[in-house]
Formats: sequence, C-alpha cells, structure tokens
Amino acid sequence: MSGQFVTIEGAEGVGKSTNIAYIEELLDIAGIEHISTREPGGTPLAERIRHLLLDKAEQNVDPLAELLLMFAARRQHLQELIWPALARGQWVICDRFTDSTYAYQGAGRGLDLAVIQRLEQLCLGDFQPDLTLILDLPIEAGMARAAERGELDRFESEDIAFFQRVRQGFLDRAATADRYRVIDASQSLAQVQTQVRQIITSLPVYAGGTDGAS
Repeated sequence: MSGQFVTIEGAEGVGKSTNIAYIEELLDIAGIEHISTREPGGTPLAERIRHLLLDKAEQNVDPLAELLLMFAARRQHLQELIWPALARGQWVICDRFTDSTYAYQGAGRGLDLAVIQRLEQLCLGDFQPDLTLILDLPIEAGMARAAERGELDRFESEDIAFFQRVRQGFLDRAATADRYRVIDASQSLAQVQTQVRQIITSLPVYAGGTDGAS
C-alpha cells in the first residue's frame, strides 16, 4: 500500500475535527490525494453500527458486545474504504481507530487488553497506522467543549472517572510505539496547528515540505 494512514485520537472535546480539517488543507497544498473518514463509521454498514453504539437509548450495552460491534464496523471500514484508498496511493485521515478501542473499551470499560489484541490481530492482521496524533486535554476542559456542541451521545454521557481512565489509556498507548505523537490540546489553536504542521510536513512522503505549507 503506497498511501499513508494517519489517525487522530483523543478523548472528547480535544479538537479532532478541527485538526483533521487543517491536515486536509496541508495535503491540498502539497497536492496529495486524500480522503477523511471516521470510526466507528465510514461505510453505510459501519455508520449504522455507529448509530447503535452512540444512541443514548441503548444504555445497557454489554462491554464485550460493544467491543465486538466496534471491530465489526472496523473490519467493514477497512475492506470497503481504507485499504482500497491506500492501495490507490491516497492518504487516509481517520478520526479514531483501534487506539480508541484500547482507550475506551480497554481502559475505560475495563475489558482485558489481551482480548482486544486478539480481535485486532483477527480483523487487522499486522496493519497499523503510519502516524497517530493523540490530542491530549484535561478531561474537564474537554467535556466542557463537548457540551457546547449540543446533546451528549452515549459515550459523551459517561462520568469523569471513565474519561480519566480513557485519557490515561491513550497516554499509555503513546508509550508503546514510534508512530505516536502527543500534542497538548490545551494550547491555543494556533500553537496546536503549528505542531500538527511540523509533524505532517516532516514526513518523508509529504510532497510539499514545510515551505509549501507555511
């Protein structure tokens, strides 16, 4: 696969959507073909699963059932959208991926990480993102931002303790591989995007370079 797979991670309200839009601008400047997508979701089937997972009416979802739904949506997403795009040489920018599963269903829900690893191997094989940006923000600040967007979904309605575990789950993941970059999302948007630009334009496969993106 000749494209690049870049994932954006973090707890609620960290600014993923805003920074994905900024990465798209950088890729446009460089003339790099790209698509953006999200998890759970990205395909018609996966979007229907997303609706089930986020629906506040579904208050008693078993954690293991939740995990299996996440991976069902992910497998369809990979087969139908992500892998074909990468094979065409496109960059794929994804709002959440498997790291969110480790953070939310693993650290947050308390599921055995070994179970998540087995499902990851079954559904993804050895496939991993080329780059993962983790936007890190104190939970109280992130939840305040999320509340400003409107009614909270099923995940956003969890308590502070849950999201503290999720945040730590992301930071624990960041220590496991070189593909991670942690960005302090409590900085100003300009400061955050300066870091995003430096990271993206420093990649060897980025055609435009820092001069083209400034």
